[in-house]
Amino acid sequence: MASPSAPTAVAPGTACCSTVTGGALEAEDAQRLARMFKALGDPTRVRLLSLIAAHPEREACICDLTEPVGLSQPTVSHHMKQLVDAGLVVREQRGRWAFYRLVEDTLAALSDALRP
Repeated sequence: MASPSAPTAVAPGTACCSTVTGGALEAEDAQRLARMFKALGDPTRVRLLSLIAAHPEREACICDLTEPVGLSQPTVSHHMKQLVDAGLVVREQRGRWAFYRLVEDTLAALSDALRP
């Protein structure tokens, strides 16, 4: 009987592992996904994204995001710019406040990229 760590035999011509994306990516698609994942490489940005997702209509004012993460408004604005540039959220100016809304299609694309 084989040990649990022994490799499993694979039939000739059969792939042993599925790719993360289910297939080869074009260079442009890989760059786009890398930008999104890079933006999510910072725990503060992941937290900001989750805070927006928890708000009604998946939208939040910058004024509602600073206190929960314990950072100044300029620092939160910097993080939000990274999320906007990555296409994860969109920004809308309303008077003196900026509001951020999740881009559902982009989040779905990230999720799809991780499915086999």
